[in-house]
Amino acid sequence: MQQNKKIKTREEIAAIAAQLRKQGKKLVTTNGSFDLMHYGHVNMLEKAKELGDVLIVGINSDKSVKEYKSADRPIIPERFRAAMVAALECVDYATLFDETVPMTFIEGIKPHVHVNSAEYGWDCVERPTVEVHGGKLVLIERVEGLSTSGIINKIIELEEKEKHGTKK
Repeated sequence: MQQNKKIKTREEIAAIAAQLRKQGKKLVTTNGSFDLMHYGHVNMLEKAKELGDVLIVGINSDKSVKEYKSADRPIIPERFRAAMVAALECVDYATLFDETVPMTFIEGIKPHVHVNSAEYGWDCVERPTVEVHGGKLVLIERVEGLSTSGIINKIIELEEKEKHGTKK
């Protein structure tokens, strides 16, 4: 698989962010596991990009996803999840992080805006780290009916129906 030029190490991202800040660019960050990429992910990333000049996406590593979701996740390995996120036109840079929470990722970038899903609310874990550097938290509503867990459950349900011969 060819390495996408948008995927950077944490050290590279921190240096790029510092340079972009000096150029007066408005930096936007968001993060997630982006397992089983779906329209809800794309919608959030496109809306995040509209809030600034450069969108930097932190992606939970396989180790991180196993720790905060379950030992059975992620479905898609980190290198492929990172490649899918980076392939989107609205994403300027992507990086992986091993922590279960993104504060170190955010701290390295010091974004002007950090985007999170509205389901986590204003008291989300990222807010203090974003605000200590003068950044602003923006919440974006989820696309109703779309979630990776919901997709997984639907697949399991379909598989069960197929096993029991109750397909319709």
